[in-house]
Amino acid sequence: MKSQQLLRSKPPARKKGRERTEKRMKFAVKAWSNGKARSGILQLGSCPHNIETPALLLTTRKGLPVYIPPDHLPSLPSPDSNLLHFSPLHFLEGISLKAISNIGGLHPLLGLHDHIMVAVPRDSIISIPDHDSTNRIGASFETPCGRMLIKPADYMEMISSMRPNLWATLADEVPAWASEKRNKASVERTLKWLDECITSNSTDGAVLGSVVGGSREEQRRSCAQEVAKRNVEGFWIGGFGLGESMEERNPLLNAVMDSLPEEKPRLISGLGLPEEVLQGVAAGVDLFDSTYIYHLTLGGFALTFPLESIEKQVTKYQPNSNSGCDGTKINLKATMYRKDTSPIVDNCKCYTCQNHTKAYINHLLNVHEMLAHILLEMHNTHHFLGFFRSIREAIHEGKFEQFRQKFIGSRHEHIFSAALNV
Repeated sequence: MKSQQLLRSKPPARKKGRERTEKRMKFAVKAWSNGKARSGILQLGSCPHNIETPALLLTTRKGLPVYIPPDHLPSLPSPDSNLLHFSPLHFLEGISLKAISNIGGLHPLLGLHDHIMVAVPRDSIISIPDHDSTNRIGASFETPCGRMLIKPADYMEMISSMRPNLWATLADEVPAWASEKRNKASVERTLKWLDECITSNSTDGAVLGSVVGGSREEQRRSCAQEVAKRNVEGFWIGGFGLGESMEERNPLLNAVMDSLPEEKPRLISGLGLPEEVLQGVAAGVDLFDSTYIYHLTLGGFALTFPLESIEKQVTKYQPNSNSGCDGTKINLKATMYRKDTSPIVDNCKCYTCQNHTKAYINHLLNVHEMLAHILLEMHNTHHFLGFFRSIREAIHEGKFEQFRQKFIGSRHEHIFSAALNV
């Protein structure tokens, strides 16, 4: 069993054109717990601090969190909040790629020089994969501009203009119910586009090779093995969160992880719920791109689950059929919070809990003030980043599986109790 083990990356020899990329990204695994769960250090881009993994990529719309203003970003935990996911497809309307390139890319455009920008074409809000319209020429996405077919050359033009620190190659993602033939085609196309993206790459950003394969273990394994042979700095695992169940996901994750080298980071999309994040960490995932915070905030929910060590995980929130409480979150639109003058979570250090009450946010939500979503996203982001910090601590203590089982068991108890009270 590996414990507190430092793995030193020994990447294969690269061409001279890749030397600047190697200096811009370093990754090392620092600790293991319960098999594949691991904690590491990622040094990337202009971020002055190392990023500890497992880590969360904050969801953005055109490079900025949906509700948090740029002047409030420094109030979030740093450097945990410095990882920002964006989809290049968000910029298909508005400012031109040439203008972005002339400005110097997204960092100077947004004024976020110390943040790490990670480009993945897919998200679950605006740029949604459309497998029925994808063909061998390019990947199809549903966007606010309509259905768009993005060719590898088009995608690389976006990457070259935006200059992200880290970017995933174009992929053909398919849902869990796709046929064997369609699955095989998606792997072949993804590998072909991967080679085209690498060949035409002229950026300093680190490349994540895309791994797909739908709900077929053999296709997942084959794709991962082929991508691992390519000249990439890490891996983006796509095709999850598209119809598969939690039970179906485990063997698929294992098929991928067992085929990837341990010394390179792995980013995954589609695993958003806390239980899904824990499932991904248990399989060996390092980075998570999730829209969970956005959907919680949009619905008026606030995260409340305890963040202490597993020995102290006892929550004071009691299930109530009108509260929307399931042991992890509460619904602040509920009338029971109309006169509640306490913060969302006692002793929480976020801006919202330090300055405002449940009653105030309940009022803002019910009169449809956008400030409600600003305050909620700030709290939810702060709290979810704390969840990842607790995961890292559990891994370093060698108690990740106990942490995971305690968390899942606590939530099941709340849901069961709430069902009895209905």
